Amino acid sequence: MATHKSAIKRNRQSNIQKSRNRSTKTYLKTRIKDVISAVESKNVEEAVSSLAQAIPVIDKAASKGVIHKRTAARKVSRLTRKINALRS
Repeated sequence: MATHKSAIKRNRQSNIQKSRNRSTKTYLKTRIKDVISAVESKNVEEAVSSLAQAIPVIDKAASKGVIHKRTAARKVSRLTRKINALRS
């Protein structure tokens, strides 16, 4: 366990950041699963609307540093490709 005052503070900050990042990642994964389930059920309108909800969540997670910006771009790209494949 940390004994210095600064180490105790860093530990406290780390725990707060960890819980914040975990909740953001969980919410992110839920939005992505909504898109994938809509694509698998072949419901185009639901898939498009759930993608419109998922993209801002993915972008915000990337801007906060929870996920890398290229990871975010890759996720958005793959979800969009799934929906475009469903449309055609």
